[in-house]
Amino acid sequence: MIYYIYADDKKAFIEECYPFLEEQKIVYLPFSKLGEMNVDQAIHLLVTGCLLEIKILMGIAHQNGLPLGIIPTEEQKELIRTFDLPAKREEAISQALQVNEKKIDLLYCNGEIVLQEVVVGDAPPLDRFDSTLNQKSFFDRVKIFWRTMKRVKELKHTQMKITVAQSNEIKLSAVGIVGIEYPNHTFASKLIASQLCSTDGKFSIVILSPTSIMQYIGYLFKSLVSHLTPQQLPRSVGYIRSSKITIEPKEPMNVLIDSAQKQLTPIELEVEEKALALGAGEKFWEKQGKESGTKDSIKIDHLPSDDESANYLSKSIPLFSHASQEQYASLFTSLREESKLSSTFMTLLILSTMIATFGLFINSSSVIIGAMLLAPLMQPIVSLSMGVLRQDTTLQFNGAKTILIGVIAVVITAALIAVFTPIERLTTEMAGRLSPTILDLFVAIVSGAAAAYAKSNEKILGSLAGVAIAVALVPPIAVAGIGLGWGNWHMFFTAFLLFITNLVGIVLAAALTFTILGFSPIHIAKKGMMTWMGIVVIVAIPLYSAFSQMKEDIEVQRTLSNLVFNVGEHEVKLTHINLLHHPKRDEIRCEVISTGILSKDEKARLKEAILKSIHKKATVIVTFRYRL
Repeated sequence: MIYYIYADDKKAFIEECYPFLEEQKIVYLPFSKLGEMNVDQAIHLLVTGCLLEIKILMGIAHQNGLPLGIIPTEEQKELIRTFDLPAKREEAISQALQVNEKKIDLLYCNGEIVLQEVVVGDAPPLDRFDSTLNQKSFFDRVKIFWRTMKRVKELKHTQMKITVAQSNEIKLSAVGIVGIEYPNHTFASKLIASQLCSTDGKFSIVILSPTSIMQYIGYLFKSLVSHLTPQQLPRSVGYIRSSKITIEPKEPMNVLIDSAQKQLTPIELEVEEKALALGAGEKFWEKQGKESGTKDSIKIDHLPSDDESANYLSKSIPLFSHASQEQYASLFTSLREESKLSSTFMTLLILSTMIATFGLFINSSSVIIGAMLLAPLMQPIVSLSMGVLRQDTTLQFNGAKTILIGVIAVVITAALIAVFTPIERLTTEMAGRLSPTILDLFVAIVSGAAAAYAKSNEKILGSLAGVAIAVALVPPIAVAGIGLGWGNWHMFFTAFLLFITNLVGIVLAAALTFTILGFSPIHIAKKGMMTWMGIVVIVAIPLYSAFSQMKEDIEVQRTLSNLVFNVGEHEVKLTHINLLHHPKRDEIRCEVISTGILSKDEKARLKEAILKSIHKKATVIVTFRYRL
C-alpha cells in the first residue's frame, strides 16, 4: 500500500494530483492524522509539505526501510534544485513513485534530520543559496554585497573545540559553521563541491573564520559581485569532512537547522550511511563527488587556532590581519639584530660605497648595480619602520643610529675617493641622481612596501635583492659625497635629497605594510604613521616643485622640436634641446640645422622666435649644423 502524507493546508494541491495517481492504490492522509498510518502495510511513502513535515516522513521511512518520494510545491525551488525534482506535476509524481535502488545518507543534528544545512553562529554568505544572485544585474549584486558587508561589525570570533569521528580534538576560532550533506547550491556547498558525496557515510562542515575585514571583503566580492566560485578555498574558509562531528564553542551559539531556530550549542552531527531510498533525479546523482573511503578530510591549517589570535579576534574583526605570535617573534628577532651597528654592516657598507663611487666615475651602471646588491643599508631602515609602527623606542634608536653612522661613513668614503681621484667630470650616472622628483618618492614608497612584505615572508626573502636595486640607497649618498669632495654644494644637497626621499618613503610604506600584515594594531601604529606622513609631505614639497619643472621642460622641448623657423633667407630646425636652470637665468642649449650660414640679424630673429615660442626669458646657446 502506498501512503501519500500531505500538509493539512495542501488539500487543493492534492486534488490536482488525483488524475495522475488514479491507477495507484493510494491512501491519502493529512499530517494531522499521521497516527492512522499502518506502517506494516506500507510499501512506499509519498509526501508533500514543508521541510519539517518532509523530514518527519524521511525519519519514518528510514526507521522502517521504506522508499520515499517527494512531490514538491512550486514554491519549494531550493528543494527541487537540491534533489533534482521535476517542476512539472506529472513528472514529479512519476519520479516520486519510482523506487530507487541507490540510497542516500541522512545527516542528523542532535537527533534531528538536516535536509539542507545546519548553521552554527553567523556565516554569511556560506549559508545562502546561489539563487539569490540568479538573473541579478551587476548593480543588484553590488547592493547585496554592501548589505552583507554591513553585517561585518556584528561578526565576532568564538573559540571552539571540534571533535571528529576518531576522537581527534581540534581547537580553532571562527564566526560560524555550515554543515551540509548534499550538493544543495549554497555558497558553502559550491566551495567544496568535489568533496560532497551523499552515499559515502560522511558529511562536511564549512568554517568561516576571517582574520581581517580586508580578507573577508575579498571573498565576498568574488562570490557576490563577480559571481565566481573561488578555484581554491579562500583564506577565510576551512572545512572538515567526517562521519561524526561534535561542536563545542567556548560560549553558547545559535543553531539553525534548515533555516529554523532550534537550539543552542553544543551540537553533535552524525551521518547514517545509505539510510534512505529517495526518489531523486538523475542530475542529483551526477553531482555527487567521489566516495573517499574511510579517511576524514581536514583543511584548517590556515585558520586561527592559538589563544592569542582567538582573544584578539573575539573583540571584533580587525581591518587587517593580526600576525601570529610565531610570525611576530621571528620577525622581531631578525629586525632587532639587523638594527644594531656591527663590524659586518660597516665593512659591507664601505665596500659597497667604494664600488658605487668608482662605478659613478667610470659611468658603469652594472658596477653600480653590484654596489646596490652588496649594500646592507635597507636592513636598519626596515627595522626603523617597525620601531615607528610599534612605538618601540629601542628599535627606533638602534635603527636611526645605524642609518646615521652608515650615511656619514658613505659620505666620507665617497668624498675621500673624489678628493684623491684626479678626475672632476660629471658623468650621466651622477647627473641622473641630481634631479629627484615626486616620481622618486613613489618608487621609494612601492619599494618600502615590497621590502616589508618580503621581510615578513621567509619564502620570498630573496626578493629583497630586487628591492635594493629598485630603490638604490647607496649611489645617491655616494654622489653627495663626491659633491662634497669637489666642493659642489648644489650637487651635495640635490643628491642627498634623493636619499632622504628614499628613506622617508621606505619607512612610511614599510610601516603601513607591516600594519596591513597584522604586526601592529592601528591605534598603536597611528602616532608613528602620522609623524612620518608629515615628514613625507615636507619632503614632497621640493620634489613636486622639481616634478613641475620637469613637466615644463618637457613641454618646452616638445614645442621647440616641432617648429621650423624661417628667419630670412634660411630655414632652421632645432634638435637636441636641453634646458639648464640657474639661479639668475635659465639656459637653453640646442643644435640648429640650417640651410646656410645665418647673418647677425637672422640669429637675432632666431633667438626672438625661440623665446616667443616658450613664453619665457632665457639665455640661448646654440651649435650650428648645415644641411648640404
